[in-house]
Amino acid sequence: MAGRKRWNAALISGGGSGIGLRLTELLLERGTNVAVLDLTIRREVREQLDKRTATGSAMCSFHEANVCDAAALDGAARDAVHAVGPLDLAINSAGIQICKTFDEITSEEFARVVDVNLVGSRNFAAAVLPQMGPGSRLALIASLAGFVANYGYAAYNASKFGVVGLAGALRLESRPRGIGVSVVCPPEVETPMVEAERASGDPISLKMKEFSGTLALDDACRDILSGLDAGRAVIIPGRRARMTQRLARFVPGLLNAISDRMIRRALP
Repeated sequence: MAGRKRWNAALISGGGSGIGLRLTELLLERGTNVAVLDLTIRREVREQLDKRTATGSAMCSFHEANVCDAAALDGAARDAVHAVGPLDLAINSAGIQICKTFDEITSEEFARVVDVNLVGSRNFAAAVLPQMGPGSRLALIASLAGFVANYGYAAYNASKFGVVGLAGALRLESRPRGIGVSVVCPPEVETPMVEAERASGDPISLKMKEFSGTLALDDACRDILSGLDAGRAVIIPGRRARMTQRLARFVPGLLNAISDRMIRRALP
């Protein structure tokens, strides 16, 4: 693929499932050594990734830590460098979602979403940046929900808007060190987290997400890697998602009117 960058060693949090796991697989195919970090890593995932490395030149290591635990994450990042080598790519893909309206979500649930998604992103960045040098890149997986609000997404929107802002500040501060920073803002992607949300999420929220479209996991991850290869600061996979973000940025009144109309139609 034209423009493909050679990444030597990567650390991916949330690498045990969903976007993080697929990014791990694609990077291993490209010959990148990958350290997989997650709260827990299932045996079948370890076996699946070990099979991919058995016949190739890349290696994979496994590290279990909670992104909410800054000290544990620091240790995991150092262990990852020892296992796969100096990091030139670090991707924070760990995240959770609780789809409830503001009057339904408890303060504990709200705090948990913000703690994992936003504080976890801070902890990840703090753990990996000391391990990175000029020419390397940090990527924080946010969401289209970091630009566009949705019904039933109070906690998720708050956390992901925060991740977008955090990435912007880190990009400015990391530039003098020669480290690039990207924020990745996909729309709905076919992952286990999304499948679980469809089973219990607010029906109005699920209906509104149809506007920006749903991406297949492989398509989303290939778009993400292309954006990282190109060194883009903001990566939004999917044409409809990019259109939605542009509406939110340049004609927010129109997007608000569309959203209000969708909600009125969806309410009983």
